[in-house]
Amino acid sequence: MRTLAIANQKGGCGKTTTAVNLASAFALSGKRVLLIDLDPQAHATLGLGCDPECAEKTVYNLFTDSSIPASELITNSNVEGLSLIPSNILLSGVELDLASMENREYVLSKRIGEVNGSYDMCMIDCSPSLSLLTINALVASDDVIIPVQTHYYALEGLRQLLETVDIVQSRFNENLEILGVLLTFVESRTKLSREVQRQMREHFGDLVFDTVIHKDVRLAEAPSAHEPVFSYAPDSTGAIEHKILAEEIG
Repeated sequence: MRTLAIANQKGGCGKTTTAVNLASAFALSGKRVLLIDLDPQAHATLGLGCDPECAEKTVYNLFTDSSIPASELITNSNVEGLSLIPSNILLSGVELDLASMENREYVLSKRIGEVNGSYDMCMIDCSPSLSLLTINALVASDDVIIPVQTHYYALEGLRQLLETVDIVQSRFNENLEILGVLLTFVESRTKLSREVQRQMREHFGDLVFDTVIHKDVRLAEAPSAHEPVFSYAPDSTGAIEHKILAEEIG
């Protein structure tokens, strides 16, 4: 099972949009996909048609109760082939529970291992922070995708995340690779967006995906309908670009 973390400590850069729609694209291509919502805001959970307040078992239990098999925390989403470990506000307190644990950075990695043979791909939607939860996600992952909004403040936040990835590689997971930087909320008609794209590609070269995700009304509306863009607006720019992104990743 290949595990991908979608991470950036900066909020509003499109992490959850990327996680939900990229996971859906892989599922629609025939892969068996598990999405883990590692954000207490539970937006990925909502985006796949699940009510966080009604979830009796969530990713919080994955971290705090090893007596519950990981398989019992998985629920179906509204996308065929895509399963979900949901989140809710309880997750915001999990770091206190982890603080006293030995090898606390490896908790998620060990739990994911329980379902390794059941899925082709696992995707982790990280919270907007460089927290112990994000460290767990990076330790558990083979690759990390970094969504970056095309504005001038994005570069500094990206540097901080790259430093964190270096630390995780050196201390916990030497096999972790940066799969790519994904440019989001792209507006090709604006000079600012074009300039930031140019700078990102000059600075990071091949690390930046060829595919970019343009600002798209249908893509922005889909979460309010609690479904991915592929069912909400299958012919939209957002749907087409996430399908192309999944093909680029392979």
